[in-house]
Amino acid sequence: MSVDRKTVAKIASLARIEMDGDALDRMVPEFNNILAWVEQLGEVDTSGVEPMTAVIPQALRLRDDVVDADPLTGGGIRDKVLANAPAPEHGFFGVPKVIE
Repeated sequence: MSVDRKTVAKIASLARIEMDGDALDRMVPEFNNILAWVEQLGEVDTSGVEPMTAVIPQALRLRDDVVDADPLTGGGIRDKVLANAPAPEHGFFGVPKVIE
């Protein structure tokens, strides 16, 4: 596949990037080099390679979802926090309705 000046101009237009004639001419070989590299990657035999999402194995680090009752580190002070709220409702912050 090869890219010409007209194609680069269309890509720039779609990306809403204003480019003058010199910039378009400079980008033509850049795009062609990128496409040649992608075609080269397509030649690699990956039939025995399992799909992966990362190079190294990763596991989610999960923790128990508990409320810390110590007032210095958080939690256990809902009533004190809601005392500063302009319109607390049923243990939550009351906010104005924004969607009808």
